[in-house]
Amino acid sequence: MGKKVTVVGAGFYGSTTAQRLAEYDVFDTVVLTDILDGKPAGLALDINQSRPIEGFETKVIGATTGPNGEGYEAIEGSDVVVVTAGLPRKPGMSRMDLLEVNAKIVRQVAENIAKYAPNAVVIVVSNPVDEMTALAQLATQFPKNRVFGQAGVLDTARFTNSIAETLAVPVKSVKALTLGSHGDTMVPVPSRCTVDGKPLSDLLPAEKIEELVVRTRNGGAEVVALLKTGSAYYAPSAAAARMAKAVIEDSGVVLPVCAWVEGEYGISGVYLGVEAQVGREGIKKVVEDKLTDTEIAGLKEAAEAVRAKQADVANL
Repeated sequence: MGKKVTVVGAGFYGSTTAQRLAEYDVFDTVVLTDILDGKPAGLALDINQSRPIEGFETKVIGATTGPNGEGYEAIEGSDVVVVTAGLPRKPGMSRMDLLEVNAKIVRQVAENIAKYAPNAVVIVVSNPVDEMTALAQLATQFPKNRVFGQAGVLDTARFTNSIAETLAVPVKSVKALTLGSHGDTMVPVPSRCTVDGKPLSDLLPAEKIEELVVRTRNGGAEVVALLKTGSAYYAPSAAAARMAKAVIEDSGVVLPVCAWVEGEYGISGVYLGVEAQVGREGIKKVVEDKLTDTEIAGLKEAAEAVRAKQADVANL
C-alpha cells in the first residue's frame, strides 16, 4: 500500500492543502473529505485533471462523509491526516469565538480518524488551533507525539514576510521565529531573527520591531478584515502541506509547531507553540533553544492561557 494523506474539510483551506500535497508528488494518494455531497469528488477530479499539465502522479480521491461516520472508510490506512474541518472566522471574530462550534466538529472527526486510520499522524489546523489540537489528542487517544498543530510555521512566515517587505530584502535572506499560541499570546522571537545573518535589532529600531510583532499577532485578522468573507488559506495551506511532507519524508526538520510540552522551558502538560523536530512518528522531540528572559516569560504566559482553555475543551 502506497503513501496516503487525508485532508478533512474541502473548504478553501482544505482544498488548497490537498492541491499542494498532490503537486509535491511525495504521496501516492491524497484523500479529500467533506460533508457537502459531491464537493470533494468534484475538487478531486479537477485537481487530477491538472496532473498532465503540472507533471505529478499523485492521485486525489474525494469522499463525502456523513454525521455518523459514513464515508470515512475512504481514509483507511492514511499515514497523515490534516484536519481543517470547522468554521472559519468572520470579520470581528476572534479564533476563540469558534471554540464551541468547532470542538463538536473536531471531536467527531478525531473519533473517525481513530477508527479508520489508527496509525496516522494527525496535524490539526482548525481554530482555535492550540485547543483543537488538545481536543483531537483526547478524542483519538493517540500518543501525544502523533497529534500536533499548525501555527508557528504560518505565523513565522507572516513575520518573515513583514520583515522582508519592511527592509526591501528577499524573503530567503530573513530567518524569523514565532512561538507561544496562535492568537493573542503569540510570542514572536526577535532575538532569533536575522537578516543575512545580522541580528534584526541591528537593522530596525525596537519600536519598529514591535510594530511587526503586533502585525504578525494580528496577521490572520488582517486578512479576514480585507476578505470580508472567509479567512486566509494560501499561506496556511502552504504551512500545513509542508508539515505533512516533513512527516512522510521523515525529514527531521525543525519547525515551530503546536506540540505537547513536558518540561521544556520549565513548562509541562500543555500543547504549545515550540520548535520541534518533525518526522515519521510526528514529533520526534521538542527542541529547546536559547530565548531571552522576556521571551520565556511570554511563552509561560501563553502556556497558562492555553492550559486554561484546553481544560475547558475536554468537556466540549
